[in-house]
Amino acid sequence: MTVQFPADFIFGAATASYQIEGAVAEDGRTPSIWDTYSHTPGKVQQGQNGDVACDHYHRYGEDIALMKQLGLDSYRLSLAWPRIKPDDGPVNAAGLAFYDKLVDELLAAGIDPAVTLYHWDLPQTLEDKGGWRVRDTAERFAEYSAVAAEHLGDRVKKWITLNEPFCSSILGYSEGVHAPGAQEGEGALKAAHHLMLGHGLATQRIRSVVPDAQVGITLNLASVQQVSDSPADAEAARRNLLIGNLIFTDPVLAGKYPEHAREVWAPITDFSFIQDGDLETAHQPLDFLGVNFYFPSRPKAVAHDEPDPAKRVASDLGFESVIHDGEYLTEMGWPVDASAFTDLLTWLGDTYGDAVPPIYITENGIACPDVVGADGRVDDQDRIRYVSAHLKAVKDAMDKGVDVRGYYVWSLMDNFEWARGYQPRFGVVHVDYDTLKRTPKASFDWYRGVIQSHEITAG
Repeated sequence: MTVQFPADFIFGAATASYQIEGAVAEDGRTPSIWDTYSHTPGKVQQGQNGDVACDHYHRYGEDIALMKQLGLDSYRLSLAWPRIKPDDGPVNAAGLAFYDKLVDELLAAGIDPAVTLYHWDLPQTLEDKGGWRVRDTAERFAEYSAVAAEHLGDRVKKWITLNEPFCSSILGYSEGVHAPGAQEGEGALKAAHHLMLGHGLATQRIRSVVPDAQVGITLNLASVQQVSDSPADAEAARRNLLIGNLIFTDPVLAGKYPEHAREVWAPITDFSFIQDGDLETAHQPLDFLGVNFYFPSRPKAVAHDEPDPAKRVASDLGFESVIHDGEYLTEMGWPVDASAFTDLLTWLGDTYGDAVPPIYITENGIACPDVVGADGRVDDQDRIRYVSAHLKAVKDAMDKGVDVRGYYVWSLMDNFEWARGYQPRFGVVHVDYDTLKRTPKASFDWYRGVIQSHEITAG
């Protein structure tokens, strides 16, 4: 069966600054929380870090040539905040100059840049002052966003404020498995709120300096599948939906928080950090919504001893995700169910109606057990099957009335996969981390054909 996408559908690829740039101490860049975290023993597998990563900072010309070869309509990149404005001091001109060159070469290659302002690399100087737990970080984020928009807004029109605030707040400040590695209750909820506030403030600042900017936010949303009809599993699903989606989608799309949020987190906070007007600020009109999706969420209730409130973390909600016997798992240990992607996209419309703006799939992809063949190539048929199935799932949602305008595969190239180091490979381009040689995989050629034809053959 052939699945056809509209002629104006955008096909792109995505990366993030800390995962590919390297050059962490060059040209005025100062440490981010990921520099600190990855250099802390025991935090990242095999003690790896992003000091060099893919050396994109020096090899961006080669990488843009690959993007042009691939035929990308758009490239989603992120700016490194500590390259541009690491603290309350002056703007770092050398950091902006790098992104000048990058954007100019993208445009010369006929590739539209979509810029993410925050993909997790908070300047360490701001974390030392409280990080996202404190309101001031939201203000500093807005200032940095205005600097970037003023400098690049004559050429960049598509802006994403935040990437996956769930990960920044819950994984970073509650579960401690991402930078800055905190395990807190109220601190994580404060971080989530101040990220939402920062998104709203930054949106206002971007539009004030680039009136024709398109501004959105990227959320990694859970497609929650209730595993049984038991009251306990129903409650587990409700709480999964709360922490995975609603504490972000409700402020952004509805200007409120879910009523049961106070009930769930009453033992660890009184929510006094939410000030009058915050939710109105977070609820800015969006030009688009970015959605990242990788796997379904299947919350099952587990025996749960309520800890001392002082020791409770925000993610301690009494459920775990179900993996079915014999199920295919990615290299990240994630199950694959493309139909859950369709369900998620239709859930947005069912829940928020006309408040949902046009959608871009800003990340979707798979880490595979890539093997370099004798010819030096990677025949990654697992990745081709995964992306094909998920593109079909996107088209199924579009056929049901969901307004999806584009798709960005994750990722352009293999890179530093956060706390998992360099073992998981998501790229359509293979990177030899010893030589930094780039080699397109079979999925690169396949995706190029999809971009050219705007169609896939789905089984």
